[in-house]
Parts: sequence; C-alpha cells; structure tokens
Amino acid sequence: MPPQIPHSAPGTPDTRGPMRYLWWLIRCQPWRVLRGSLLGTTWMIGLSARPYLIARAVDDGLRARDTRALAFWVAAIIVAGLALSYVGTMRHRTMTFIREDAKARTAEVLLRHLSRIGAALPRRIGAGEVATVGGSDINWTAEVLTLTGPGVGAIIAYAVIAVVLWSISPLLALCVLVGVPVVGLVVGPLLRRLERAESVYRQQQGALTARSGDIVAGLRVLAGVGGRDLFARRYAARSQDLRAEGYRVGAVNSWIDAASVAIPGLFLAAVVWLTARMAVTGDVTIGELVAVYGYVATLIVPVWFLLEGSYQLIRGRVAAQRIADLINVSPDDVGGPGRRWPGPVPDARRPGALDAPAGPADLHDPVTGLTVRAGQLTGVAADDPAAGVALADRLGRYVVSGTTWGGVPLTGVALDEVRSRIVVADHDSYLFAGTLRDILRPTGGDAGGDEHDRIRAALRVASAEDVVDALPAGLDTPIDARARALSGGQRQRVRLARALRTEPEVLILIDPTSAVDAHTEARIAERLHAARAGRTTVVITTSPLLLGRADLVAHLSAGRITSTGTHEGMLDYEPGYRRLVARGSEDPDIERPADTEEAYR
Repeated sequence: MPPQIPHSAPGTPDTRGPMRYLWWLIRCQPWRVLRGSLLGTTWMIGLSARPYLIARAVDDGLRARDTRALAFWVAAIIVAGLALSYVGTMRHRTMTFIREDAKARTAEVLLRHLSRIGAALPRRIGAGEVATVGGSDINWTAEVLTLTGPGVGAIIAYAVIAVVLWSISPLLALCVLVGVPVVGLVVGPLLRRLERAESVYRQQQGALTARSGDIVAGLRVLAGVGGRDLFARRYAARSQDLRAEGYRVGAVNSWIDAASVAIPGLFLAAVVWLTARMAVTGDVTIGELVAVYGYVATLIVPVWFLLEGSYQLIRGRVAAQRIADLINVSPDDVGGPGRRWPGPVPDARRPGALDAPAGPADLHDPVTGLTVRAGQLTGVAADDPAAGVALADRLGRYVVSGTTWGGVPLTGVALDEVRSRIVVADHDSYLFAGTLRDILRPTGGDAGGDEHDRIRAALRVASAEDVVDALPAGLDTPIDARARALSGGQRQRVRLARALRTEPEVLILIDPTSAVDAHTEARIAERLHAARAGRTTVVITTSPLLLGRADLVAHLSAGRITSTGTHEGMLDYEPGYRRLVARGSEDPDIERPADTEEAYR
C-alpha cells in the first residue's frame, strides 16, 4: 500500500496575521471543531451536574431518611460519572485529532513553501529560524486550538453555573459573576508581559540555533584555523543571554501558574464561607450548601482552562506570527520580466513562454559582459568569490537578470526546461541521506546496468572511485544526511560526480576542487575536460590546474570581465590574473599545468 499523505492538498493559509492564521486552521476542519466544542461543553456542564445530584441525595434521601430516594440519587450519581467519563474520553480524543490535524497541515504548508523558495531560502532567512519554527512553533500553534473545545465549554459552563446559583441565591450568583472577571483582571497584565518576553525569547532562540548550526557545519574549518575556542566562547555567551531570557519567561509563567491555582482557591473559600453563613441563618439548606461548594469547586476547572488557554493563546500567537512570516517569504521571481529588456518577458508559468534554443547555444551575462561559448569549457577566475557565485546564479536563472541564452531572455524560457538543461553545482550543496547509488542517480533514473556504468563514469571523472572502494558495501552503502561520515574532500568529489551524472547540456561548477589535493585536482581537471568535450561547461575557480584545461579563461574583477584568453597567455600578459591564480607566487611558471601535465595523465 502506498504511503498516505496527511494533507495532499493542505490549502492556502491566511498569513495576514497570527489570529487569521489560527482561524484558517479552524476553518479547515469545521465539523471536527464543532464536535469538539459540543463534547467540551457537555463535559464542562456535566461536571456541574454531580453537585446537583449530590444535593438531591442529601436533601431528599439523607435528611428525609428516604432509602429509596437515596438509592435513586446514588445510582444517578454513578450513571452521571460513567457518562461524564465517556464524554471526557471522546472530548480528549477529538481535541487530539484537531491538534494533530493542525500540526500536519502547517508542516505540509511549510514544507511546500520552503520547496518553492528553493535557492533563495538561505538568502532570506537563517537555518536556525527554520529549525525553531519547524521544531516547536508548529506545536504551540496547534495547542491554541484547544480553546475551541474545553475553552468554549468553560465559558458556557461558567454561564450555566451562574444561572443555577441564581436559583439558589442571587447574592452567590453575583459573587461568581463578579469574581471570575476579577481573576482575569489580575492575571491579564501578567499575560501581556509574558507575550513580550516570549517574543524576545523565541527570536533569541532562533538566532542561537542558527549560530550552533553554523559552528557545527564549519567545525573542521574552525579547528583548522584555531577558531573553535573563540566561537565556543561566543556561543556560550549567547547561551547565557538566552538562559537569562528564559528565566524571565519562566518567572512570569510561574506567577501565572501560581495565580491560576491560588486565586480560584481563595475565591472558592470566600464563596463557601458566605454560603455557610447563609446555611446557619436558614437561607439555604444543607444540601444546597453542599451543592454550592460543588458548583464553585467545579467552576475552578473552567477557570483553570481559561487561564491555561490564555497562556496557550499567547504562545500560539507568537508562534503563528513566526510561521506566517516564514510563509510570507517569497521566492526569487525568476519567471518574471527581464530587467534589462525594454518590454516584458512572458512569464514562464503562463502560456506564451519563449522557446528555448533548439540545441546548444551561447549564454551571455550583460552584468559582467561574459559570453559562454556553446560546446566549450570556460574558466572564470573571480577576485571576489561572491561575484562568482552571483554570476552562477544569473547563468542558472536563480535570480532575475538580463542573461540571454542563444539571444533569448533566459527568464522568459519555461523554468522546467531551464532546470533540465542548465545545472549549477555548488561545492557545498546538500547531500541527502540514502545509499551512495541513490545519491548519484538522477531523479527518475533506473537502476539497470547502463545506469551503473554511467555512475561509475561520473565517479571516475570526479576521481571518486576510492570513495566507493573504501565503503563496506560500495555504491549500496547507506550514507547519512550531509554525508558526515565522509571527509570534506570525499564529499566534494561525490557532489561533483552527482552533477556530472546528470549530463546536462550546460554545467556550471562553483569551485569544485577546493577541498582536494593537487594530485587529485590535476586528475579531475584532465578528466573533466575530456568528459565534457563538445558540451558547455563553466568552472568558476582560481585553481590554475582547472583553468589550465579550460578552452577559454575569463578574469572577473570588480564585477566585470576585464580580460579573456588562454590560461598561459593570461599568465604572461595579465598581472592581475597572474596574482590571483598564482596565489602570491612571483614565478607564474610554478603554477603552469604544463609542468605537471604528463605526470598526472
């Protein structure tokens, strides 16, 4: 049986505010929420039925010495208890379904939206923020929906008990009607203070989570440059700040918890004292005295639910706002109009998208002036690594730009076709969990013999055969997320093999050999040139070994292509290029690939 998706169509959330988002979650399951409200109300009112039955047993049975009446009311008490237990069980079950539905729906909405954001996500929001939203904010938001069951029931039960007490004594009813709002007035300022503290705490928690993720991701680099202790001390300092903020949240929460227990207790004591005096004067019967105590004791339950619900609402509003903010993060409009063209470019998501070139075609980036010739291996040496990454984003259409493909605006071509024919491979891209074969196999690829040979060929070009040989089950060895069991150089070569296995028409590589030694880099450079012969390849790097194998080399300086030519010619006649790729060496011949070409064949 295929796996069941909790919400294959979760719907479109209302993210104009936290309360609107919560209301959207309620509207997505109206009948279940209605059932939860009815069960919660029945259960709450049922709590007040038992004091009435006990009062009847006292007055009609004990005081009147009527055994039959006493037995009848005792039986009624037992039946009411059983019925109340059943209703309470169904109420809890229904509310659990409501909360779990809200969690699953929010998770599905977030997952789909984050997938749509794609490459723009790291530029828009930190990983720590995403982690905290997915880890705890979803739960806090779902908890608010408890108010639709016991919360509604608590309000109705409060009104019912007030009416019943009015039938016994208007004075008692007035005490209840006035006393409960007083409880809210006392706790209200604490709730507002809690909301402010909770917001600050959640923001700091997200920032700290992001920092911890950055430290873990770069732990080896930090250790290599001696920065591990420095970042550890900074993380510890931020942790202390977060702990102090957590103490402030806990202090306010403790006062709310104390008030939710102490104030209703004092309220109960005051009402019982007043009722006892009325019983002494004969204004109420002994049975009514017992009933009033039961009513007020029962009233503590809905009051507690209302206070707890208020706390849940505070946390839920903060969490829902964070979820709405994340959903409101929009992806880069890579299908919108080109910025450098006089007329609007047809949106690739609507009919009328421009036709892509029928075959290999030149790519031109007007921002830098670079023209990537079809069928050639082009090396780009960038003074600023960020400028190189930005160039790859434009050539791969991860941002809106005036880049053309065979004279056609790239942003006007159907996005699916661009993604299938132009692949951008970052040296630090994510590796998902699975067997090494699954990681290297393109989406939709089969597992036949031809596929195995293609994977092996990609591994050879990436000089990653030793990675497979070192694994206990070879290509069928399970690899965890991010391939943490592999070294940095091994992971980089696996990423390169994955990109090569897709066999795209245009392959753009960003610093693909930064973590490998010179011998391995020379092998990769030679094999890459041979494997990609006749297909368009762009390598953004300052490695002289890779640039030496390029058909054309371009020097990217101050955001523009300042010179182009062969690697050897650029070393001889372009001092800026020589300083960049020779890595400070005064003798460029030291870095010439010709000196080591035969050694690495």
